[in-house]
Amino acid sequence: MKRSGRAMRLSVFVGEADLWHHRPLYGEIVHRAHKAGLAGATVLRGVEGYGATSHIHTSHPFRLSQDVPVLVMIVDTEQRIRDFLPQLDGLVTGGLVVLDEVEAIRYAAEPSHRRAG
Repeated sequence: MKRSGRAMRLSVFVGEADLWHHRPLYGEIVHRAHKAGLAGATVLRGVEGYGATSHIHTSHPFRLSQDVPVLVMIVDTEQRIRDFLPQLDGLVTGGLVVLDEVEAIRYAAEPSHRRAG
């Protein structure tokens, strides 16, 4: 079964070394999104990038400490994303938050075609 419709994508750009109460910030964002009942969240670890400071962050095999870019992506309805935004106010102290209106296409197996498991 294929369903499509309008949705909103929330992208949060932070650093891998950014912490919230001694835990990775990206993990806290995902846990809060889950608790808020948002449709889903994905964390992508960057290889290289830079932000407002123009300092290039890169992954290097001989570096002990790495602060590579991390992207947390969440897609849900516009209202649910906008209702979640205040949660980021206390979390993201340095980073970038981007909102995009998107068309989401969701694929799901028909109930009669699901595998036994």
